[in-house]
Amino acid sequence: MLCREKKMMSTKKPSLTNPAPSLLSLPDDLLLSCFARISRLYYPTLSGVSKRFRSILSSSELYETRSFLGRTESVLYVCFQFNPGPNTRWFTLCAKPDQTLSKKKKNKKKSSGYVLAALPILNSPPAHSTTFAVVGSDIYNIGASTFKAPLSKVSILDCRSHRWLEGPSMQVERYWSVANVLDDKIYVAGGSDDYDASNWMEVFDPKTQTWEAKFNTLRERCARYVSKSAVIDDEIYMYRFCGVAYKPKEDRWKALNMGDLDRGWVESPYYVIDNILYCYHAINGMMKWYYSKERYWIPLKGLQGLSMCTDQSSVHLASHGGKMVVVWNNYMTYGSSEDKKIWCAVIALERRNSGDIWGKVEWHDVVLTVPISYEIVSALSATL
Repeated sequence: MLCREKKMMSTKKPSLTNPAPSLLSLPDDLLLSCFARISRLYYPTLSGVSKRFRSILSSSELYETRSFLGRTESVLYVCFQFNPGPNTRWFTLCAKPDQTLSKKKKNKKKSSGYVLAALPILNSPPAHSTTFAVVGSDIYNIGASTFKAPLSKVSILDCRSHRWLEGPSMQVERYWSVANVLDDKIYVAGGSDDYDASNWMEVFDPKTQTWEAKFNTLRERCARYVSKSAVIDDEIYMYRFCGVAYKPKEDRWKALNMGDLDRGWVESPYYVIDNILYCYHAINGMMKWYYSKERYWIPLKGLQGLSMCTDQSSVHLASHGGKMVVVWNNYMTYGSSEDKKIWCAVIALERRNSGDIWGKVEWHDVVLTVPISYEIVSALSATL
């Protein structure tokens, strides 16, 4: 009888004071190896588990391991500015934490499973969409100013640690210049009161951390400000009242007429993906792409049913792992007079044998609700 009682006691369930091993009990090196294999979309949720997790997720060793394992990916960042200010806040696209759906919610539209999560980034400088440049895991904010005064300052957001660093200053103070990246170098043009052709453009090499001025042989065609610029076929296209293009490999400038790219691009949200320029025309709600060989615009097919904002200034395009990502706010979807909804769509692009490019909407959904004072400055993708 006594033996039987002892046997029954030994089969009792473990006490709650001695729980089974969990993820929290794993050593740091094993956690790092696990986290390196997980999509970056889950990092904002994991970082909220504990300070220890947050420390590992922001460590340089984690990203070195991700690179070694071939797990690098594009990570979407969205910059907002709001009044009174300007004040700047940053968000990143992440997977929505799992939630148990009640019976009442089962009949509702299926969620995309993605949201924009706020990032605890301190002391973010003022921002303009044209002064951002991304090289690898770093976002450069070049010459932005609170009081519309020219600056030579360069701030660098390290997307691994989400801390701002101070970069080498430009040789010229600028305001609302344009920045483009070609072969991992940053080309900054315009935005200066100094109309000298010798410094209208300068280039920054992140490897050597140095700036170099580029002499503009067509300076007389270039205004102080540049409305739009993009890199196509290894040339930097820049427009204001007239257009110029610069090809760094040949150190060659050429004049452009507005007909080369059409005035419609200058007035529309745009982005270059895989060397093709895309832009959104809010008037007809159409996405187009530029056929550079024949120099005309062609509608992007396959996007019927995707309704976006009619205010072009509220639509922002970016490349996201070779796909197009569109972020916008729709003034018709306000929950109240105090907030507005931010939408996001991810579109896969396919070049078919006919020569047409088709877009397939993988998902689109509301990813954030913000106060009405918030305005989207830019959408950017870093590689992490």
